[in-house]
Amino acid sequence: MNAETISRVPVALTIAGSDSGGGAGIQADLRTFAFYCVHGTSAITCVTAQNTLGVARVDAMSPEAVAAQIQAVVEDIGVQAAKTGMLLNQGIIATVAQQVEALGINNLVVDPVMVSRTGAQLIDDDAIKTLRQQLIPLAAIITPNRYEAQILSGLPINTLDDMRAAAQVIHRNLKAKAVLVKGGGMQGNARGVDIWFDGQHLETLTTKQVDTKNTHGTGCTLSAAIASNLAKGQNLHQAVTQAKEYVTTALTYSLDIGQGQGPVGHFFPLLQNEGCRGVGV
Repeated sequence: MNAETISRVPVALTIAGSDSGGGAGIQADLRTFAFYCVHGTSAITCVTAQNTLGVARVDAMSPEAVAAQIQAVVEDIGVQAAKTGMLLNQGIIATVAQQVEALGINNLVVDPVMVSRTGAQLIDDDAIKTLRQQLIPLAAIITPNRYEAQILSGLPINTLDDMRAAAQVIHRNLKAKAVLVKGGGMQGNARGVDIWFDGQHLETLTTKQVDTKNTHGTGCTLSAAIASNLAKGQNLHQAVTQAKEYVTTALTYSLDIGQGQGPVGHFFPLLQNEGCRGVGV
């Protein structure tokens, strides 16, 4: 049997860290790209030793190694969209921004991984400054969580109105084409509600709430889904709304693995199959 070559497949690039537990980072991104039938490529910024209980160790790649990975992908394969995740330090952030600009990478989704959903700061102030000044202005969309939006806007965020105000301030000051302030870390009726602002339209985006503790990798998955949709030619708003629906369904089929917080079910159509459940239990 002759092999059939599939051509003109959209390509997306993730520039992020590796999660040894497989729930977030490039592992989550590549699963998401595959779900959308987009060819996934990667530039690894750091390697983590982590599982469902937390992160035990982080080792950074050199900025030169990160740059070489991006160049190798773009100069040969080309990408229709890219996303960033954990960039870890000032040198890596500056290098990524330089490569995005020099190589003309479009449809950039910046997940500004600075603060965890629980409020713990993950990168230092110098790195945050470089992210604000060099990378975010190149983004088609930025997807901060509540605490990241507080840092980027300088505003306290406790309500939906606070989220709306922060989205507008971030858009005005940091020049990304669109801002999606995520409400996953909010309480009450704001939990899971996201605020969209593109300079003209301010919109509240809602989906059903899913009651599960297994939410590891939701931010990575959302930004990867947005990048996938952009790579396939959707406009920004379509890319975001469809990505939110994907994440909600993946949460519905989240994986109860390990002793802590499991990941979302990226391949939920397969998880609906009885043959995929109960293995190894």
